Amino acid sequence: MSVPDSHVNEDLWVFGYGSLMWRPGFAYAERSDAVIHGLHRALCVRSFVHRGTRAHPGLVLGLDLGGACRGVAFRVPTQDRAQTIAYLREREQVTSVYIEIWPNTRLSDGRLVRALAYRADRTHEQYCPPLPREELFEIVRTSIGASGANPDYVLATQDHLEELGIHDPVLTWLAQALRTLK
Repeated sequence: MSVPDSHVNEDLWVFGYGSLMWRPGFAYAERSDAVIHGLHRALCVRSFVHRGTRAHPGLVLGLDLGGACRGVAFRVPTQDRAQTIAYLREREQVTSVYIEIWPNTRLSDGRLVRALAYRADRTHEQYCPPLPREELFEIVRTSIGASGANPDYVLATQDHLEELGIHDPVLTWLAQALRTLK
């Protein structure tokens, strides 16, 4: 999906709700707590690359329809916009499981910005509808991919959510269950 020509001369905002919050991988000029409406954070993507394999998929976060999602927005200066989008596409679109979207995003100071975000594609083979917690646990605890072990991803994300004062009941439960194994 290409960047609309009308916005190429503007700073870029990027909305992070999972690993982008704690490992953005790009330079930014500003970081703010943020919220988007109409989408929520969910372990709804079967990871064939980063946290699992095609033979043994892990689970990673995606934005899914409904609710609201608190996360982090990063402002990238205009001159770094194109290279940041290219980096994010390479990182997030390895298997094209995400749809690139530009939702209105409310920053903690009240500003409303349009931010680049990645929503799970419900028609993609990797989309995973809601699973019982015990099944989530079994998938996550045994999965490893190119970016490391699936439990490490969940624990790092949960730790960051906690630092931000964001309570996600599923991730909190899953992190506690994973920590009992250590």
